[in-house]
Parts: sequence; structure tokens; C-alpha cells
Amino acid sequence: MKKVIINPEKNNIKGEIVIPPSKSYAHRAIICASLAKGRSIITNIDYSVDINSTIEIMTKMGAKIEKDRSTLIIDGTDNINITDIDLNCNESGSTIRFLIPLALARYNKARFLGKGKLVTRPLDVYYKIFEKQGIKYETDNNKLPLLVEGVLKPDTFVIPGNISSQFISGLMFTAPLLDGDSIIKIEGNLESKAYVDLTLDMLNRFGITVENKDYQEFIIKGNQKYVAQDYRVEGDFSQAAFWVVAGLIGKNSITLKGMNINSLQGDKAILDIAQNMGGKLDIKEEEIVVYPSKTKGIEIDVSQCPDIGPILSVLGSVSEGETNIVNAERLRIKECDRITASVSELKKVGANIEEVGDSIKILGVDRLKGNKTDSWNDHRIAMSLAISSLRMDGELEINNSECIRKSYPSFWKEFAKIGGDVNECELG
Repeated sequence: MKKVIINPEKNNIKGEIVIPPSKSYAHRAIICASLAKGRSIITNIDYSVDINSTIEIMTKMGAKIEKDRSTLIIDGTDNINITDIDLNCNESGSTIRFLIPLALARYNKARFLGKGKLVTRPLDVYYKIFEKQGIKYETDNNKLPLLVEGVLKPDTFVIPGNISSQFISGLMFTAPLLDGDSIIKIEGNLESKAYVDLTLDMLNRFGITVENKDYQEFIIKGNQKYVAQDYRVEGDFSQAAFWVVAGLIGKNSITLKGMNINSLQGDKAILDIAQNMGGKLDIKEEEIVVYPSKTKGIEIDVSQCPDIGPILSVLGSVSEGETNIVNAERLRIKECDRITASVSELKKVGANIEEVGDSIKILGVDRLKGNKTDSWNDHRIAMSLAISSLRMDGELEINNSECIRKSYPSFWKEFAKIGGDVNECELG
């Protein structure tokens, strides 16, 4: 176990930073390329724990994947045949929810493993499908490991709109391979539409057609073929959000490189939110420059961008007036309960913040105070706390700091590279 110690008095963050590639797009590109017979080359890959989990499982499903620095050379297969039934998803919710249906695209037996919060994250949507279709499955009291055996049949899949869109994406990857047509029917309003848009975009790039009927029904023809493609992964707006807030609350401007300003990513909302709070941003075709700004509190709906909830809590904590982060219930079922974790840790450093149901209410203060904090083993909590040090007096300690490897392995190096005073040390 590790911790980092940040000395805010020595922080002098400024300059340029290249934003890491989108984890959301990378998962999807790896899966589609692995299902396309022929060779695909996927460039701009960051080998986080989550991405490595998806790579490893796709190789066990029959794809040949070669790593070359930040490039993947993928020889895909259109005939999924699981060679090792133990499929370790580590802590990646995307990996497990995308790949459970895919394991059953042909008759297969597979055991899905995980660790941390993933062991207890809900999979009931799939269990109901298994029970309806007679697919065998075993769990440890609804916890991982999950053993599945059988084949998924074409069907009308009825999915609640207020649960994770990862279930919908998992069915979208698989349904085109089934021997017959399927419909995914959404009950109620679909949250996280942007994540579904990412899946539809990637499927389209790899030759798969899905008919979208106003996000209420998705009609998917069976017996389709994925077509091999070359693809470069764009910058990740959920990671860019940390540096956007760093530019707003710090002393110097920060330039973000590697972004697609026309991106479909839902977390691109950070740009509008920052500007609505009074932040000064210069948004160009190839880069985004963020300037120190006096920000003001607003109401922020995170139903379509839950991953940026923790860093928005930091921004609200040092913005003038009241900030309310609403429709945040899905933050409770991430790597940790991100509502409770954000409130708990930001209180430790002097924020005036509280939980109100599934919302977060914040009354801004001008400065925060250093203290001992914990990441809750959640990469987004750790990185948010680090950025909070830019408006802080006194030393900040963050325990369990190595959790950033899940999505952004180079974060501490990048923080130091552009002027952050950060020291990482072993605990115990």
C-alpha cells in the first residue's frame, strides 16, 4: 500500500499536458477489433489495469493481440471459443458487463472473477435474462465469481433505463453475432445516453448496424460480421476534467492536448459546466486552454456524466456560493460510494459539504486545509483530492494512492511533471 504527500506551498502547476486516451473508447475498440476477422491496429492505448483486463479476456475468447508500446495489433475472430474459463475482470465494471453476454454468443462455459467493489456490483439484469433463457449460472450469494454456461439466444431484451448503460452495450456487442434478430427495449428514460452513443459509434466503425428508435428501442439484425478497422483512440474527457479543474482553481493556465472537441463522450460536459460556473476556457480545434477563474456555484445534473462527480465536488468546494450536484445516485455503485467518499474526504480538508439524499450540497469556501485523507481505493477520489491541493494550505496526505493504476497509471508522474509537489511512499 502506498500514500502520496503533497506540499501545496510548492505546487506550481502550469503548462501543457497530453490527456490520456479514452478508456471508454479503448474498451469498445478492443472488443470490436477482437470480433472482426482480419487485422485491426488500435493506436493511442494506455495500459491501465481496466484496459489490460479487457485485452486479456479477449485473447481467451480467441483473438490474437500484440502490444507494441501504445499500439495494439489485433487479429480478430468471428468464432468465440473460450480457451481458459477463468476470466479475471479485476475491478473493471465495463469489462465484466460488456463481456458476460459475449461469452455466451456461442455455447461456452466461463467463470468471471473480480476484486474490490466489483465483487458485489449488481448483475441482476443479466441474471433475469439467464433465467428467462435457461442459461445456467452460479454465484456466491449474488457475488463474484460468476459461472455461466450456455448460449444466448436472439430475444427482446427489456432493460431498465435507470441502470448502468454497460448492460445495454454488452448486449449490443453480442446481439449482431446471434442467429436471429434481437430488440433491446428500454423501460423509462435512458440515463447515460452518451455511453450508448459511444458503443453505437464504435459498432458502426466496425461494420455493425443497429437501428436506434429514439433510445427506446434498438433493433439489431443477427448474423452480422464485424469488419477489421484501424482506429486511433481520442483523449479522455473524464481524465481531462481533473486538469480543467486544476486550471480553474490553480494559479496558472493549463493547456490540454489530444482532445477531440467534437467528441461524443458524455464527460465533455465538463467544458460547459466549467463555463457556466464562470470559468474562462479557450476551446480550439486541437487543444483547450484553461485559465484561473473565480467560479460560482450552480446546480449540476450528473445523470449523464457520473464519472466527473468527484472532481465537480472539488470545484464546488472552492466556488463562490452554493453548488448542488443532483441526480447522482449512480455514484453510489462505482468503485466506492462516491457520494459518501467525496463528502467524507473533502470535509477532512475543510470543505462545507454534505449529502442530501442522492445529491451533494456544497457551500463554497475560499481555501481548503491540508489533512490526512484516503482514496477509498477509488482512482477518481484519489485524483480529485490531489487537484484539491491547488487551493489548499498545509500538507495533504492521500492513502491508497496506487489505485490510480486502474485508469490513469501516469497521473502522479504527470502531476509532478507540470509542477505539482508530490512524493509517493510505502505504507507499513
